[in-house]
Amino acid sequence: MPIKQPPTLNCELVNVTPSKDPDSGEKVPTMTPGKEREALYEDSSGDGVSTIYGNPVPAPLSDSTDEFTTYFDQKIPIPEDEKHPWFSFRKLWAFTGPGFLMSIAYLDPGNIESDLQSGSIAGFKLLWVLLLATVIGLLLQRLAARLGVVTGLHLAEVCNRQYPKVPRIILWLMVELAIIGSDMQEVIGSAIAINLLSAGIVPLWGGVLITIADTFVFLFLDKYGLRKLEAFFGFLITIMAVTFGYEYVTVRPDQGQLLKGMFMPYCAGCGAPQLEQAVGIVGAVIMPHNMYLHSALVKSRQVNRANKKEVSEANKYFFIESCIALFVSFIINVFVVSVFAEAFFGKTNEEVYNFCANKSSQAALFPQNNETLDVDIYKGGVVLGCYFGPAALYIWAIGILAAGQSSTMTGTYSGQFVMEGFLNLKWSRFARVVLTRSIAITPTLLVAIFQDVEHLTGMNDFLNVLMSLQLPFALIPVLTFTSLRPVMNDFANGLGWKIAGGILILIICTINIYFVVVYVTALGQMVFYVCASILSIVYLAFVAYLTWQCLIALGISGLACGHTYNLGLISRPELFLLNNMDADSVTSR
Repeated sequence: MPIKQPPTLNCELVNVTPSKDPDSGEKVPTMTPGKEREALYEDSSGDGVSTIYGNPVPAPLSDSTDEFTTYFDQKIPIPEDEKHPWFSFRKLWAFTGPGFLMSIAYLDPGNIESDLQSGSIAGFKLLWVLLLATVIGLLLQRLAARLGVVTGLHLAEVCNRQYPKVPRIILWLMVELAIIGSDMQEVIGSAIAINLLSAGIVPLWGGVLITIADTFVFLFLDKYGLRKLEAFFGFLITIMAVTFGYEYVTVRPDQGQLLKGMFMPYCAGCGAPQLEQAVGIVGAVIMPHNMYLHSALVKSRQVNRANKKEVSEANKYFFIESCIALFVSFIINVFVVSVFAEAFFGKTNEEVYNFCANKSSQAALFPQNNETLDVDIYKGGVVLGCYFGPAALYIWAIGILAAGQSSTMTGTYSGQFVMEGFLNLKWSRFARVVLTRSIAITPTLLVAIFQDVEHLTGMNDFLNVLMSLQLPFALIPVLTFTSLRPVMNDFANGLGWKIAGGILILIICTINIYFVVVYVTALGQMVFYVCASILSIVYLAFVAYLTWQCLIALGISGLACGHTYNLGLISRPELFLLNNMDADSVTSR
């Protein structure tokens, strides 16, 4: 394929000399030393994609045994199906995997707790909020997946290349904070599940310590191949569907009320508690680190990015797979909401205490007052056991354990991708897992040892607030880069997607800021107000910076202050379709 310099660019051609890769024996381009930041222009004919890029990177080797590789030691080939050119189940099956791993973030213990609280506080009335939040999440996940498919780089890598040094370091810290917060929720959920399954024999702090074993489980499974690992995640999702489905069948919710709550946006008689719960649903469903994760997971399939048809096809199948995966996660969430809406909506703490007094030693968890029943994932299991028998309690605990274990592993991948993308650090899997798990376990273990279960589960509210604060640092960059034509070329967001994406992100960020304000206000301590005020100034200033860059990418060129290019494009014109490299790697495989 000829390399030429377009008349519209004032770029000096880089002296590229082919050299042989020591393992594959194939020729890969190398650049003359000292020629940094100089660009090549490739004009692909036919179905190819015209792209500007620089600093060529050798294709990943299919037989790599580097101990620092993650998830992409192998890439799944996509079969040809000439009989079914428009839609092929064989191809859909080949693309199936990343969307289901992504959907696990919609089923973590924090989401399950939000579901059961929604049911017990508002009944079926907020199911439409859950449905709307899931649809919005799907649309945003689509943007993240397209970024990875089209560019061959995930969101953290693009942020590292495009943002200046200080903003990208701040972004990295914020995303790491979100990942650690998510990991803490998973540790809490797993510890509570272990405590319930052992009938209290294993204390909560013991359950926290047992979650250290997740490190070794992850490392053990990761050696058995990508498809086997994805199948294991599918198995965990199946466990959640079966266990929470069992609770649903046992309780037998009113189907008419369920459908009414799901498709009629209303909330008759709702007050502040129901409004806060609706906001909490949105905050729990849409997770910041999940955007980074999904944009990376789609790189596990062999897609020739020099061929626009293959890129379009990959985008289509990944979107279909994401729809299926999030539909499954939505049904599981509906199971949980419906169970608690049917069985416990409108009940008071005293009613539950009196019912459980002779059936469970845990009845003291419920104060003898006339306030509305307040439940969490621990109390939820206890109250299910009281009303529907011990089997309901143990099956509930198994579902929570599956949720905690599956989200633990995807959180580990998120951390690996983010660290490698932002810092270009190649840590071993073991070191990365031990680091994140140690940070997550330490505060959780201290609370489990020196406080009670209510304080432990109460941490989930704080962690939901923490992750809500991080949402702009994932949503704004993903909209920014998928709207930039130098990044996405012909696959850049159109006007409709730009407007819709901007409105959705504005709504989500506003809702989550309200959630944070309500949480801080409820603390009732002046010192918290002062600290929150100081931090909010810094926080909003950085969000404003990201928003400014995003608005320029969306086409409001007047904000560019007279500069033709922003986001580093003037010094880094290399984004990013890496056509030669991906084409060669597909051929070699």
